[in-house]
Amino acid sequence: MDPLRERELLLTRRRLFGKAATGIGAAALASMLNPALAMASGAGGTSGPLMPHFAPKAKRVIYLFMSGAPSQIDLFDYKPKMGEMHGQDLPDSVRMGQRITGMTSGQSRLQLLSSPFKFAQHGKNGVWLSELLPHTARIVDDITLIKSVHTEAINHDPAITYITTGSQQPGRPSLGAWLSYGLGSENSDLPAFIVFISIGSGNPNDQPLFDRLWASGFLPSSHQGVKFRGSGDRVLYLSDPPGVSRSSRRSMLDAVAKLNRITLDNFADQEVNTRIQQYEMAYRMQASVPDLTNFNDEPESTFDLYGPESRKPGSFANNCIMARRLAERGVRFIQLFHRGWDQHGNLRNALKAQCSDTDQPSAALVMDLKQRGLLDDTLVIWGGEFGRTVYCQGNPDDVNSGRDHHGRNFCVWLAGGGIKPGMVYGSTDEFCYNITENPIHIHDLNATVLHCLGLNHERLTFPYQGRDFRLTDVAGKIVRDILI
Repeated sequence: MDPLRERELLLTRRRLFGKAATGIGAAALASMLNPALAMASGAGGTSGPLMPHFAPKAKRVIYLFMSGAPSQIDLFDYKPKMGEMHGQDLPDSVRMGQRITGMTSGQSRLQLLSSPFKFAQHGKNGVWLSELLPHTARIVDDITLIKSVHTEAINHDPAITYITTGSQQPGRPSLGAWLSYGLGSENSDLPAFIVFISIGSGNPNDQPLFDRLWASGFLPSSHQGVKFRGSGDRVLYLSDPPGVSRSSRRSMLDAVAKLNRITLDNFADQEVNTRIQQYEMAYRMQASVPDLTNFNDEPESTFDLYGPESRKPGSFANNCIMARRLAERGVRFIQLFHRGWDQHGNLRNALKAQCSDTDQPSAALVMDLKQRGLLDDTLVIWGGEFGRTVYCQGNPDDVNSGRDHHGRNFCVWLAGGGIKPGMVYGSTDEFCYNITENPIHIHDLNATVLHCLGLNHERLTFPYQGRDFRLTDVAGKIVRDILI
């Protein structure tokens, strides 16, 4: 036998057994015996999505993620009794020994902090909202406000990892990656999953965000989120270097693709196929992204709708316009992270600044989608990783006081994409500390999001390390009460 060919076969066998040892032997074996079958089943590559398990209500998701944890008691969950109990200690019968973070565990007292903001009723159902959300008040009849979301995590990194990937431990695929894997993209010139990050004026030095929050984990890497930047090149390394023409780039890609296909034929590693297709995607994006980011075709009314920051690249308002433009182009999952919601101190000023950044653009996005006929099949989600405590961090009479982390209940709102409009779901006790009706775990929330897009969260799985993994792990119930 030709010694070079013998070596190729040996390496191929080694790769097969190596993959089997890491728990994805079935996918590896399928890809080697019949690569086309493996791709069609979603076991690898960038094409061949699983497709919906049933008829979906939504085709895409825009997730407005408020990183740092918005205070539900100051925005959505009105508790008038706290005005009478301001400065008193949180009763032990309410806390029931629940663990708290190291930031307030050393305090001698857990004193109640009434909201410094006024609340009023809005919409057909008289939904209570804070004065900080005048624009959200305009769309309250289009959203479902959930007051009973909960999580076990009480620190930022495990909490944001948990709600975005289904696990407190890093390494799992994110929600957007799962949707890309399960449904693919409707636009061949743009990624299925795109991410934006903006920094709030309320706390510009807030918790950092790591790329693993939109990573593909053990899914093929083609399903990871692509981060768009607010300045310079919108996507890193997308522009051709000086002196490289489009025709030269095309020739280079064709030559590299031939080499990669030789490697794919020899080793049947679907990540090589992913690499080929990602190079081609980047080439197509060189034409599609400039058109996407050129707002010259937007009327003045668009910028008026989204607010004074809407012309500023990288702002939350500008990113919301980008999200609508991506929705129009069939991008599957668009996630806008807005940092700055971690108000351990200076709650009064910092929270007001955060809402100034986000309230008008968030409401404008819903209204814009609705007037363009896109809201019915676009699911919009607004929320963070957990909530804030009713007790104070610091002295409740100090204007610089704030609130600590609280995972036992927090608020999320959803609109469009199969969600009932004008609804409030779930409730909490008079201290905004424990859920009293219709608890929704974050696994339930994610299961419901997948359901809106026609995916059964128990069937959307991927084999890894000897078992089938899914976004909702071994939990999750669809919240059917909020669905149309």
